[in-house]
Amino acid sequence: MLFTDFTSSFPMSIKTLVKPAWQSIEAQIRPTRRSIRSLIDLARRRQTPARTSHPLALNCVVASNEFGSYCVPLSSIHRPAAQAILRGKVWERETIKFMRENCGQGDIVHAGTYFGDFLPGLARAIVADALIWAFEPNEENYRCASITIELNALGPMVKLTHAALGPTDGVVMLSVSDDSGCSLGGSSHVSIVGKERATQVSLDRFIPSDRRISVLQLDVEGYEDSALRGAEHLITRDRPILILETIPTSEWFKELLRGSGYIQKANLADNSVFVPA
Repeated sequence: MLFTDFTSSFPMSIKTLVKPAWQSIEAQIRPTRRSIRSLIDLARRRQTPARTSHPLALNCVVASNEFGSYCVPLSSIHRPAAQAILRGKVWERETIKFMRENCGQGDIVHAGTYFGDFLPGLARAIVADALIWAFEPNEENYRCASITIELNALGPMVKLTHAALGPTDGVVMLSVSDDSGCSLGGSSHVSIVGKERATQVSLDRFIPSDRRISVLQLDVEGYEDSALRGAEHLITRDRPILILETIPTSEWFKELLRGSGYIQKANLADNSVFVPA
């Protein structure tokens, strides 16, 4: 089930953004194994992100698992997370399970949202007044995550922002494809040689002071140290559980852990978990 005309004109109803296949989405139709293989082969042959005739068009496929439905960018079909979702599986199940079980009464910060593969699972676990603060700097990933939110009616629970996290507010450059032009998908990252501009925000400035963060999860492709520097006050104030794909090696981070009384508790998939003692 392939759509090629999603636009970025949210919060317009998702039903106005797709061709007359809405009933198919509501029926939670999953791609067959044969169609998944065909899509993967297609993405590999292209070597470049999928192109369409309209600058706002978005090539994607809708798939579902036990938590909900997802808008997967066609350019990411070769990526492991996308392949798992297309097969009806849960990507990083143990990480999502841990976050669901330990989010408590507070909000979750989820950076590196990709196309929203964590969002339905997390949103079903937070308490009534809690929020998920989701951040995704990649333009295509952000638009797909926006549609994932619409597909699952998560608008009241998820605050998605088209931005990277960093030590200050500003602008950064992203690498979104490799040297051959193939999409990096969830591995898009801040880089001085990047070709896509993105807004950068500091969590200390962005999150309202009356919100309490219980889990801070970063999957930002080696930019964790910079993102955490912009959240030092928040971490000191709320002492949230930290789930990091990359552990910063700076003395600043080590001192932050010591000063705030954190210990490393566990490893989940490729993530390290730090909890306040």
